[in-house]
Amino acid sequence: MSICHVFYKYALYCLYKVRQFIRFEEVGKRDSYRDTFIPIPVFGTSTYFCLMYERKIPITLDCGLDLIGEVLYGKWKIRLLYFINEGHKRPGELQRKIPGASRRVLTMQLKELEQHELVTKVIYPQIPPKVEYSLTEFGKTLIPVINTLGKWGDKNEKRLRKVILKRFK
Repeated sequence: MSICHVFYKYALYCLYKVRQFIRFEEVGKRDSYRDTFIPIPVFGTSTYFCLMYERKIPITLDCGLDLIGEVLYGKWKIRLLYFINEGHKRPGELQRKIPGASRRVLTMQLKELEQHELVTKVIYPQIPPKVEYSLTEFGKTLIPVINTLGKWGDKNEKRLRKVILKRFK
């Protein structure tokens, strides 16, 4: 057993022992570290372990509002659902409809919506790969709620703008 292999095993053991609120994710050298705190190189290998943030406050799912908040929490999720329902199914189309969001954040939120079974992702086997998103039947049940929220926002636009902008003065 080489010294690098021994160090690798010891590093994994130490990381496992100190991981109270932190999980360690194995990533390649060339992966993005923007969402990590500290890259920890494991010597003698091409593997990096990165400290990833984990939730410190436990999830409470006591009522419907908690459940909705957990599923729809995210700056762009409601807009993503709305635009997918409107027929914008490709990631590039969604990016153009929401220019303030980065491609990475949109991809993460689409993945979360997929995990919550609100959208489905279809990957077509062609070069270059083609990806399309569509609402599930469960996801379609949210559209009337999203439309109602939008109408409420339009109805109270002046007051909401005033309250929001007052906070930034």
